[in-house]
Amino acid sequence: MSLVRGADTKPEMKVRSIVHRLGFRYRLHVSKLPGKPDLVFPKLHKVLFVHGCFWHRHSGCLLARLPKSRLDFWKPKLEGNRKRDLLNAAQLRKAGWKVGIVWECELVKSDRLTTKIERFLDAA
Repeated sequence: MSLVRGADTKPEMKVRSIVHRLGFRYRLHVSKLPGKPDLVFPKLHKVLFVHGCFWHRHSGCLLARLPKSRLDFWKPKLEGNRKRDLLNAAQLRKAGWKVGIVWECELVKSDRLTTKIERFLDAA
C-alpha cells in the first residue's frame, strides 16, 4: 500500500491538463482545506477532487468492485474512505466552497469530461 500515490496520479494529471487547456489556473492540494482537494480555484471559490473509483467507492461503477480476499480489512477501509469524502465535502460546502468530483472512469470519455469540468468552473 505504500506504493499507492496520493498526489500526481495519472487521472489527476489528465484532469489538470484539461483544466489548464481550458484556461483556468489553480492551486494544488491546499492543506488548509478539509480533505486537501486535488485542485483549488481560490478566485472561483471552487474545488475539484479526482477520485479513483476503487478507493472512493464510486457507486454503480465496475472499477469499484470489492477484492475477493481479506474482506474484513478492505470493507471498513474503503467504507471509511467514502464516509470521510462525504464529511470533507460537507465541511467545504458549509465554508462556502463549491465541490466537484471527477471519477477515474470518466477519464475514458475525454470530450464529456472536458464539458463537465468546463460547466462546473464556468457556472456562476
